[in-house]
Amino acid sequence: MLLALSKNKMTHVTNLVRIINSTYNQVNRNLQILEKEDIIKTKRYGHIKTIQLNEENPKTQALLKALHTLNKPVPNSPNPSIKNIGAT
Repeated sequence: MLLALSKNKMTHVTNLVRIINSTYNQVNRNLQILEKEDIIKTKRYGHIKTIQLNEENPKTQALLKALHTLNKPVPNSPNPSIKNIGAT
């Protein structure tokens, strides 16, 4: 979810559900946790709720750095099927 948000600077919940292939309830539950930790910022425009990363938060910066590191290909892996963590 955080990687998807880092690529789409601002989006809405329904679009995020589609991007990460999840359900509205699961995404919304995780967004509530992220918002409580100040990792994301939300705004409401009528019925539409937009989401963006709070890139000024050190927690957000650390999480994104870790996720980008984990998502890099594994060099000289003895198992060629291991390309990166979290890839489908």
